[in-house]
Amino acid sequence: MSNKRRTFIKAGITAGIAGINLLPALNSFADSNYNHKPVKAAGKTKLRFALVSDGHYAQPDTDSDTFYHNMIGWINKEHHTNHLDFVIVNGDLVHNRPDLLPKVKETYLDKLAVPYYTIPGNHDWADGKIWKSVFGYEDKYTVEHGDIGLVFANTANTRGEYVCPDNAFLKASFEQFKSKAIVFAILHIAPHQWLPEEKSIFLDCPETVDLLHAYPNIKAAFHGHDHTLDGIRYTGANKFPHLFDSHFGGNWGTEYKGYRIVEVGEDNQISTYQVNASQTPKLNSNKLI
Repeated sequence: MSNKRRTFIKAGITAGIAGINLLPALNSFADSNYNHKPVKAAGKTKLRFALVSDGHYAQPDTDSDTFYHNMIGWINKEHHTNHLDFVIVNGDLVHNRPDLLPKVKETYLDKLAVPYYTIPGNHDWADGKIWKSVFGYEDKYTVEHGDIGLVFANTANTRGEYVCPDNAFLKASFEQFKSKAIVFAILHIAPHQWLPEEKSIFLDCPETVDLLHAYPNIKAAFHGHDHTLDGIRYTGANKFPHLFDSHFGGNWGTEYKGYRIVEVGEDNQISTYQVNASQTPKLNSNKLI
């Protein structure tokens, strides 16, 4: 698919590494306060994880084995350089081939040097039954890491159609975690359309957005799906952050392939930045006399 799929102004940047502190949010659309180096959480880090998405294994006319091989190498190197507690693979693990999910798991994801969590995307064509048969858990679930909770929910069906997440499940999970210091939501497809042109790209799920806004300890939602987005957008008067992580596979999107890092400090300050793992394109390249 060509980048011409997107004709509107995108949020985010395609820089090598972009950083932002989530507390507080700064503006209502694309953040203008990105840096070209990681923004570390203040003090000691108590949780550090990576998000990758959109591997699209078996998409025609792509070298998806190389995409997966590279991603595993990047994440394992990241972990050995600076410890990761886990990795989240945020949807579209395969490209319309749910029968290949076991291969992706066994050949690649199980080679990660850290624990990993997955959630379906619209190209996985999966429901809870399929997901549990491969990964051992359903397509909506929660994870606890001390006083931090993560809530995962599917945003598509087995025909690849976009569907709002199970809001009853989200509400019950957010209630369960309301005493946690921090909660993150993991949804492959964003539940809000920021621009009129996005009706065919994102979901329109006002109840989901209201739930995200209703609990002050929910600090961010993380999305894949749109390979051209690698930054941050906001919803609501309090500017709730929605973060994107570009892509590591597929044949369209940002020129580079990469992943997002999230760090939570002992003081519960949250920092996140995007990594240009493939190192393409080069940034600020100059030839000096």
